[in-house]
Order: sequence, then structure tokens, then C-alpha cells
Amino acid sequence: MDNIPIYSIVAYSGTGKTTLLVKLIKELKSRGIRLAVIKHDAHEFEIDREGKDSWRFTQAGADVTAVISATKAAVIESRPVDINDLLRRITDVDIILTEGYKTGPWPKIAVQRLGSELPVPAESCLAIVTDTPGSGGIPEFGLEDAAALAEFIIAQTEADK
Repeated sequence: MDNIPIYSIVAYSGTGKTTLLVKLIKELKSRGIRLAVIKHDAHEFEIDREGKDSWRFTQAGADVTAVISATKAAVIESRPVDINDLLRRITDVDIILTEGYKTGPWPKIAVQRLGSELPVPAESCLAIVTDTPGSGGIPEFGLEDAAALAEFIIAQTEADK
């Protein structure tokens, strides 16, 4: 993993984590940042499509199925994978963002909406993205201010080197 900085975007379901991440990814990419994103899914998800060769391999019992083309690759593991094992496989990026992992050890950027509480204790937040100002000293960003958040993450990454 080569000490790649990791930042977790954390929030309650339905508060805009994915929307924020999409905007943030675009902002970071526009600044030349190479990045990986890992989404925590509390439910069973299906990445493969029924009937495709890779789906058939997995259905037949393959523990690991890989699909590789000239422009991308996917590895489907039909077994538990520890997040740290996955992180060790990620190389050649400047930043790793996670969606979720509220209890993970990485700096957290919490998304808080009007009328809701923070998803993690304020003291564990590196920053808060909110429509409810007043975090008490923690850097805050508006829900639509992905550009400023990207600059903050880049500055934080540089400061931690």
C-alpha cells in the first residue's frame, strides 16, 4: 500500500455519501490525483451479471474469478476479504477514499444533514460536510462545495507526508 493516505466518507444511509463522493472524485481527478475508492456494503451485492461467463464460473464454485480486458480488470472473490488485505493490493494511486467504515481507523469526513446527528463522534472527524453549520472548530464544508473539500484533502495529504 506504500503509505497511501486513506480518508473515509461516513454518514447515515440516505444523507448523500455517494453523491458527495462522485463530486469529490471528479474534483480530485481534475487536479491530477490518482485515486481508489472502496465502498463498504452492509448487504449482499452482486457485481456479476447472470449468464455471463464469469458469473457461470462463480456459480460453478470458483473462489476467485477475474475478468481482464485491455482497459480494466475485476476480481470477484466469493469469500470474505479483510479490508487490510484489499488495501495492500492497491498501488499506484495518491489517495484512497472509502465510503463507510465508520469504525475504521482512517480519518473520517462526516456528512451531516439538517436535523440529523453526526454518524461518528465529532472528535473523530477530520472534517464535516453539512448543511448544519456549527461543528465547534472542526473544518466544515457545504454539501455542494466538493472543490474546497478536495483542496482540503490534498493539503491534508501533503501535510501528512
